[in-house]
Amino acid sequence: MSQIYIEYDFKVNPLQPGTEILIAELGYAGFESFVENEVGVKAYIQKDEWHENVLNDIQILSSSEFNIEVNFSEIEQVNWNAEWEKNFDSIEVDGKCIVRAPFHPQTNLEYEIIIEPKMSFGTGHHETTYMMLQHILENDFKGKTVLDMGCGTAVLAILAEMSGATKLDAIDIDPWCFENSEENVERNNCNHISVELGEASLLTGRKYDVVIANINRNILLNDMEIYRSCLSKGGSLYLSGFYHEDLPLIIDCCNKLGLTFVDNKERHNWIAAKFFV
Repeated sequence: MSQIYIEYDFKVNPLQPGTEILIAELGYAGFESFVENEVGVKAYIQKDEWHENVLNDIQILSSSEFNIEVNFSEIEQVNWNAEWEKNFDSIEVDGKCIVRAPFHPQTNLEYEIIIEPKMSFGTGHHETTYMMLQHILENDFKGKTVLDMGCGTAVLAILAEMSGATKLDAIDIDPWCFENSEENVERNNCNHISVELGEASLLTGRKYDVVIANINRNILLNDMEIYRSCLSKGGSLYLSGFYHEDLPLIIDCCNKLGLTFVDNKERHNWIAAKFFV
């Protein structure tokens, strides 16, 4: 039986960082998936989870810094797989890695990741995912313990295991991402990735050689101290999901926690930065 969804159509001005903040707040309010466009974002929540006050705690809607228009309607769930298949091309990263769908032909590249993203974030098309894949390809993950925080489709954890990581946790707050990550981990024959549903509170007492967090600026800043506490001595932290103008703020936050900035990649104003303890 088809699941019924409520679709919210938000027009956001200024577009950024308004859309970024809005998506983060909607995620905590129970919205499952988001489709950004040139004027804002469409957000989806299951009708069973919806209530008339669902937007009451979305603080950005009452902010004087942003003008946000919103309309909503009830829709039948579309065939999401068919929708993304219409325009989903495989993604090649630096001639070493390809992220493709099951219906794309096999290649001879060193790393071949098969992803069926459904409504999850992390196909490799987005600049932040692409750059984080580059970071993994360029750095040594052999024998490392890894956290993929906000894993989306688990594509980053999957490449990290393919690159030699031996114990990995992939965590996301979105139930859809959790289920999809489990499917993709199995699809790529990964044996060392544990997928969990939850947020940073799960990390108490854990230690990793590498922490990967591709989320958004506000969540990164809020949870940075927890990420730092999880890093073993000599560990590396890879952060993305924020813009060029946010980099000084991210660096300052990391420096205060004893993290040293190494370098960053930039792609269409998006940043993926590396730090170490």
